[in-house]
Amino acid sequence: MGPVAELFEMLGGAFITGADNRRGGFRWLQYRLPGGTRIEALAPVTDDCFLWRFLRSRGEGLHHLTFRVSSVTEAALRAEQAGLLVVGIHLDPGGWSECFIHPSSANGTLIQLADWTDDYYPEASLEQVLAGEVIED
Repeated sequence: MGPVAELFEMLGGAFITGADNRRGGFRWLQYRLPGGTRIEALAPVTDDCFLWRFLRSRGEGLHHLTFRVSSVTEAALRAEQAGLLVVGIHLDPGGWSECFIHPSSANGTLIQLADWTDDYYPEASLEQVLAGEVIED
């Protein structure tokens, strides 16, 4: 993930945090870009990670866009009522909750709708994350 970190920094990004996600089998890094936008990089850290299938079929590049919502349950219901295909619902009140709008319903782009508490993200340095020292369940 070194080259992507360098790219984000070249674009004016400042490292915020990251971790290895045990449930998903991937590592993530998050940067804040000028203007307040956040960008994340994901990389597989286990052989059974969903990212391997994506990388084999599409190569490196944009995986999904994330939009913060006040309630994943309500956002998923609204999306379904609008005729969109909602998949991958994961609810963790007080933690990270998410669902996805399938690319077939969003012009080929995977859309993540998520809600989380303001203190959800771990405090970590880039070096700690790249060394695999920061774990989230």
